[in-house]
Amino acid sequence: MNTTDFVSRAFLAQHVDRTLAFYTPVALDPQGGFFHYFLDDGTVYERSHRHLVSATRFVFDWAMAYHHSGQARYLDWTRHALAHLETFRLPSGLYGWTVENGQVQDATAMAYGQAFVLLAHSHAFRVGASSREAVAQAYDRMEAAFFEPPYGAYADEITPAGVLIDYRGQNANMHMCEACLAAFEFTGEQRYWDRAVQLIERFAFGLASQSQGLVWEHYRRDWSLDWDYNRDNPGNIFKPWGFQTGHQTEWAKLLLIAHQHQPNPRWLQRAQELHQAAYRYGWDPVHGGLVYGFDPDLRHCDTDKYFWVQAESFASAWRLWRATGDQQYLDHYQQTWDWSWRHMVDHQYGAWFRILAADGRKLENTKSPAGKVDYHTMGACWDVMQVGGLRD
Repeated sequence: MNTTDFVSRAFLAQHVDRTLAFYTPVALDPQGGFFHYFLDDGTVYERSHRHLVSATRFVFDWAMAYHHSGQARYLDWTRHALAHLETFRLPSGLYGWTVENGQVQDATAMAYGQAFVLLAHSHAFRVGASSREAVAQAYDRMEAAFFEPPYGAYADEITPAGVLIDYRGQNANMHMCEACLAAFEFTGEQRYWDRAVQLIERFAFGLASQSQGLVWEHYRRDWSLDWDYNRDNPGNIFKPWGFQTGHQTEWAKLLLIAHQHQPNPRWLQRAQELHQAAYRYGWDPVHGGLVYGFDPDLRHCDTDKYFWVQAESFASAWRLWRATGDQQYLDHYQQTWDWSWRHMVDHQYGAWFRILAADGRKLENTKSPAGKVDYHTMGACWDVMQVGGLRD
């Protein structure tokens, strides 16, 4: 029986330190930014290619590490990572998707990526590595390029030729909500709060009411539901088909963050509904852990286990436990941590494995390909510590 104390602040702090210790010896590229591709043992297997998602998430990682530890190198690394973001900059002022050897390789401007630029500057601003103006500019660029007032939501993608495609998706909007909540918390500016609330109402309430009370991923140009987009590709990293277990709990977490700022019983109830659905339909009753996705019939459609799904879900569970005192949420927190500790956490080299089969078998040896860098796992630990209620 696992006797690890998952409700101990010391445990979470030590786990974050252990995760950081995977990256700190190998991640820094003195020529600019950080490497983005690591094998299980920390070997860098690709040195020249960079992805906007990893680049922005490294800013978050180092800024949060500095905020919690006060170690000067993490502040230096926050600035180093933030400076490297400029290699992704396009003539339009937006940020491209990938860089190769310091030059933009894929000039697609993804709203998802721009949202993370705002998140990066917001966290960097908190630790003194960015400015209030830079936060505002990141928001304004997103506003000008992607926001559609008639729909109260952000479009998704601008091609390298400058064409806004018809696809619409919730994922970029969810992370923009996250970024706006951070921008509001650290700057105090009302417009960021107003936009976060607008996105919560649009996605967690309005659009979800059309899809069984759950958050669907894909929409058409007019924000009508697209039930078929990527149906043949349910494991897509950024645009997966199906109800994403982890996105139900991630929206629940955002609702609870908003509720912490301004208590609202509607938000609390909606967070409970989304979280409970994730565990009702997404928990694997045979092997444990939460699956990647379930279909409109509420049956598992992708049974692989992803690191971020478990992490976002234990963060949601802890927030609900603290907000309601309902034992089921503490049980969810403990169960998810227990499964993750036994299967997902790499006790040899540190950090979390990215993906496992349903039964916990390893599927690959890439600990951190582009996009990962354990922003979700450390972020969830930091979030639980911020909420409090842990044993010392």
